[in-house]
Amino acid sequence: MKKKPTANSFGVIGLGRFGMALAVTLAKAGKEVIVLDECESKVREIRQYTDLAFVTSDLNEESLREAGIQNCDVVIVCIGENMGVGILTTMTVIDMGVPRVISKALTTEQGAVLKKLGAEVVYPEKDMAYLLGKKLVSNSFMDFLSLDDSVEIRQVQVSGSANGRSIEELALRRNYQLNIIAIERNYKTTIEIHPEDRLWEGDIISVIGKVDAIDKFEDQL
Repeated sequence: MKKKPTANSFGVIGLGRFGMALAVTLAKAGKEVIVLDECESKVREIRQYTDLAFVTSDLNEESLREAGIQNCDVVIVCIGENMGVGILTTMTVIDMGVPRVISKALTTEQGAVLKKLGAEVVYPEKDMAYLLGKKLVSNSFMDFLSLDDSVEIRQVQVSGSANGRSIEELALRRNYQLNIIAIERNYKTTIEIHPEDRLWEGDIISVIGKVDAIDKFEDQL
């Protein structure tokens, strides 16, 4: 896989489960991260990882420029639930000249519109087995989204020592600084992840973290 040029500054717009995990991982990787969300409590939570976190309910160009979004190497728009806002925000960020814009979509129709605007599209809450199958690069994992050459989201197939263990027992966050953002089982994907959930051989988990940490986790399977 061809590596993306190293990016040092990121913007994350929207702090749902996907956006929050993304922002935390990037900040822990030593990247500069600008974060925007309308929820004050979520912004307060993310400020333990980045000081550049702002509460805003209006994602117009003026608000985005005040936050410094135009200075980012990569901006990820994580507003899939509200299609109109997600599309308008993506269009605004692209028009501001950000070099790389990635936008979350919940449907293929929404994704098609975002692609036409010039954004890269990710479907973190869709059936990832279907959407990402063409990116299969080995028997154990699928490359989902490479943010740069040090941080990515990857699909890992559960096997070996992870079989039958709960997420809490695996302690991915403590041992590897990884976050699970989705689990696929029997061609169905869930993003409602709980510590007591058990993983079984054949499950595919989507994890976000530093590349070397994901590699280390896979080596332990």
